[in-house]
Amino acid sequence: MPDGEVRVGELERIAALAEADGDRRTALDAWSELVETHLRGGERWRLFEPVRRCLRAAEPDDDTLRRYRRYAVEALLGTPRIGLDQARGVLHGLTEEGGEANAALVAQLRCRIADHVGDEPAARRWLARWRAGAPDPAAGCPDCLPVRQAELLAGWGDWATALDVLDPLLDAPAGCTAQPEAALAAALLPWLWAGHAQRAGRAHVRAYRRHRAEPDGFGYLATHLRFCALGGYLDRGVEIVVEQLPRLDRPHEDLSVMEFAAAGALVCALAGETAADRVVRRPAYGGRPAAEVTVGQLGAELLAVATTLAGSFDARNGTGHQSGRMAAWLAERPLAPAVPLPADEEFESADEFGPDGEPDDRPGPDGGGTELAGDEVGALTVTMITDALDRRGDGYTVDAAGTVLGRWGDAVIQFRRAGERHDILHARVVAGRRLAASRRTEAYAFCNAWNRDRLLPKAYVHDPGDGELVLAGEVTTDLAYGVAPDQVAVLVDAAVRTGVAYAAAVAALP
Repeated sequence: MPDGEVRVGELERIAALAEADGDRRTALDAWSELVETHLRGGERWRLFEPVRRCLRAAEPDDDTLRRYRRYAVEALLGTPRIGLDQARGVLHGLTEEGGEANAALVAQLRCRIADHVGDEPAARRWLARWRAGAPDPAAGCPDCLPVRQAELLAGWGDWATALDVLDPLLDAPAGCTAQPEAALAAALLPWLWAGHAQRAGRAHVRAYRRHRAEPDGFGYLATHLRFCALGGYLDRGVEIVVEQLPRLDRPHEDLSVMEFAAAGALVCALAGETAADRVVRRPAYGGRPAAEVTVGQLGAELLAVATTLAGSFDARNGTGHQSGRMAAWLAERPLAPAVPLPADEEFESADEFGPDGEPDDRPGPDGGGTELAGDEVGALTVTMITDALDRRGDGYTVDAAGTVLGRWGDAVIQFRRAGERHDILHARVVAGRRLAASRRTEAYAFCNAWNRDRLLPKAYVHDPGDGELVLAGEVTTDLAYGVAPDQVAVLVDAAVRTGVAYAAAVAALP
């Protein structure tokens, strides 16, 4: 079933039935799939209960469960809807069960909780242990952990140390497809404070090209807006606020919404100081209809959102840290006169420019970069997928999330990068022909026979509830250790050939 509330409800029903029957394996599978569904949907706060149920049903030292414990604590950081005691219970389990093996992961999570509630001395102590700890797959992407550390240091005003932590990511290609844009965003304010305005400007333009539309990019928008405010790019900042307002209606962590609203209110306040009567076209969002409003009015609306959420966090945490942090942001002023920003078009070519203004071979907005040789191994990128289809001469479209979609005869096939690090190639085919709901038994028999006799690993029946059955199939390939373009071409070609054959077999049914 496609992601959505119907699928969530069905997974919850399956998990409850399996628990009632004492079927721990099926219950664990269903709760695990709920965790992944909420991650994909951007509603991390909803995964806390499924994680709790998974912990009850599985072995405590399972690596997946250790990763789920991290997700649960990160959910706490993103919303006030989860109690502190619940997250501390998850941490206690990690400490009791893993001992030294979990030391770095526990240090990371305790550091981030301490910072969240405003206990900077404790956060600094835990950060030292975190940085000294051994690598742990459950702790998260190794190329993203330095970004989190740099964000903490920048929040404490340790600009130089933050840049030192980021330097390895900025000076060499990274294996994570979120880089270097995530690292560039983390470096924006430290570079501004260090007097490197031109370098920060290039990094902002490059990183925002990706973050402006990528679903996972919403959390970086507050940093881009603060850069515009402190760098003196107020017109650009107002444009970004107006452009991004509709995204507030999509599921996002409350922390990201609060920070976006506060940074947007800052931009609007500064812009209103020189042009109080400036009018912008505010798109509809949050139940508010589209309207012509002044930047002051828009800023007041955003300030109300930020203030309300900060108060909710502080009420849960028992501190005033989040309200104080947002107040400090709103008191910020430009650091220096703005320097010209590079044109966005400068980053359109394959030889993108890095933060120093020199041609760069690090991954671009879709995780691509300088073209790899056919047998050269690198991280999976959208460009690898589209290049494979281009060589076949096939037509396709690519949406804002990087999903590649095409039609081959009776088959509609989509390719996307799945997984926390976007290192899984997921191909899904939907047959054009539908069957009447009354033919459910026949449809199941067809899929069972296909799964037994053919190469497509997973064929299944989906009932959208409109009286007709959709027959679909999918192939998932884990490429965590890298893949060469020639290998991607083979995988794409196999998915297309098998998908076409599958759709043709469905069409040939009586």
